[in-house]
Amino acid sequence: ELTNVPHMATTAGDEQTVQFMLKRWQDPETGLDQAWREEYMVYLSFPDPKNPNKVTVVSPSESVLYTAREKEKIYTSDQNDPAVVQPYAAYSPAGHPKGKLVYANQGKPSDYQKLNETVDLRGTIAITRYGGAGRAVKAINAAPFGVIGVLVYTDPLDINDGLMSDINETYPHSWYMPPSGVERGSFNSQFGDMLTPYLAAKEETYRIPAKNITGIPPIPIQPIGFEDAYKLICELGGEAAPTEWQGAFNCTYNFGGPGFKHASAFSNSDVKMDIFNHEEVKNSSNVMGVIRGSVEPDRYVIYGNHRDSWVHGAIDPSSGTSVMLELSRVLGMMVKQGKWRPRRSIIFGSWGAEEFGLIGSAEYTEQYFTKLSERTVAYINVDIAVFANATLRASGMPSVQNVIFKAAKQVDAPGLDSTSVYDNWIQYSNRTSPAHGPIPKMGYLSGAGSDYAAFVHYLGITSMDISYTYDRSKTNARIYPAYHTAYDTFDYASKFIDPGFVSHQAIARTAGNVLIRLADSLVLPLNCSDYAESLEDYLNTAVAIYQHELQARNISMEPLKRAVASFRRAATDLDQVILSSDLANETPLKVRRINDQLMLLDRAFLDPLAFPDKYAYR
Repeated sequence: ELTNVPHMATTAGDEQTVQFMLKRWQDPETGLDQAWREEYMVYLSFPDPKNPNKVTVVSPSESVLYTAREKEKIYTSDQNDPAVVQPYAAYSPAGHPKGKLVYANQGKPSDYQKLNETVDLRGTIAITRYGGAGRAVKAINAAPFGVIGVLVYTDPLDINDGLMSDINETYPHSWYMPPSGVERGSFNSQFGDMLTPYLAAKEETYRIPAKNITGIPPIPIQPIGFEDAYKLICELGGEAAPTEWQGAFNCTYNFGGPGFKHASAFSNSDVKMDIFNHEEVKNSSNVMGVIRGSVEPDRYVIYGNHRDSWVHGAIDPSSGTSVMLELSRVLGMMVKQGKWRPRRSIIFGSWGAEEFGLIGSAEYTEQYFTKLSERTVAYINVDIAVFANATLRASGMPSVQNVIFKAAKQVDAPGLDSTSVYDNWIQYSNRTSPAHGPIPKMGYLSGAGSDYAAFVHYLGITSMDISYTYDRSKTNARIYPAYHTAYDTFDYASKFIDPGFVSHQAIARTAGNVLIRLADSLVLPLNCSDYAESLEDYLNTAVAIYQHELQARNISMEPLKRAVASFRRAATDLDQVILSSDLANETPLKVRRINDQLMLLDRAFLDPLAFPDKYAYR
């Protein structure tokens, strides 16, 4: 039901999913204590349905020699839905640049620098591939070199293990991206509504002038499929690009003369971009639901995932939404039947407009900044619940490692007899811990890839992101290949990502187990000593890399070493207090005091002045 229609933020399809979530969460038998919609007026960017964006090759006499596809190829009725948005770069400015084409690899500063040594980039159009640098940055990096427009595509080497043919290699025959597939995306560098930094984007909120927005492309940029990129790149003249710039096409990737080879049918021709994107402030909704806690209703465990997609969004985000709905149904039914109520309150968030820059979750944290800072125990994010069906992948603060491990040991791995999710996970990704020996390797939440960003970087709330993913020894795909394309459909998910939806079930059981432990344990299952171990690991790495250089400049790392040692002592002391106390028979105030120390641990690492130039990172 979630994937019946495309549901891009603020569209009719999005409103359909809002109503669907409300209906489920307000159900008298399986719903939550309370559910409501929280609305924000947010700044979004759309293409013009009456004037589709175009990329063409034009001759000196202005005749069109080649036109890139405006829509992805139709394999099922899903791609034929009139609500499928044309591939575009959200927040790219409108414009009509025309110039000689050059190939700029991944659009990193070093790529443009290297290219500029050989080619005069002034007045050119650059074609870049996804990966290596953020979407917006590919255009932001280009502008200072005089580039006037950027194209971006997904190289089959980076997503398809080199496979390119839809006759027998790509979707609809496998999980690989077909030649016309295009990754849409938000081409901005900051999260949250860009007109209302640090303020919730309500109707009456002060908005900065749009011209003051930073971190968006200063020149037009447009994504295209690799079938079109192939036609353009293989005709480029100039010197051959370095080996590390080469991709999967059966031609040499040249820098561009600038422009095409003299022997090419496109000789002396320009690439023209006609971009008709426009920005507007639109109403976007979060759907919120709550199960009130029985003992500590003023302590919150938040479980969230975004609801909006680029097209049908079966994997991103509906795999996560379906897991959240099943969890809330089971817990809601137990509450309605009077069988159970958590010690602490559980808040469910179905965030809006995530695809445009984590907007719904960021606005929520801005609106309820103080309350969330003072009362939130943890945030659990399950966005893309299932990238593939090989193994668990979890990222988070060091203190949540223990609770995720415990949950994973209690869940059966899908498709494997008598093997737990934990035992399967440790085979794919592991490290040796000084305290625990061999354990699965957790990732870090250092970037802003999903809705945990505002909770982690802005509020300092202990957070985690949980999913099932693929065996990275068997594929070089940087993400599941239908990501942000018109092929991320129920058909694709059920055939190639998770047949039988068994990995969805494993994620629901694992994330649900973590959620119940955080909401119901007398003492919060957060571990300070694991945090100390991570800090010691960071310190050892920093010492190995920088100590010699710093000593040469008469700078000592001793204060840092003393701080980490002090943290370790404090962590050991707190562990000892917890172990030596009969907390079930202690005064509630002592338990509350210990829990508040655990809850506020990550807040202690916030520094409002640490990143003055980086929005919402503290």
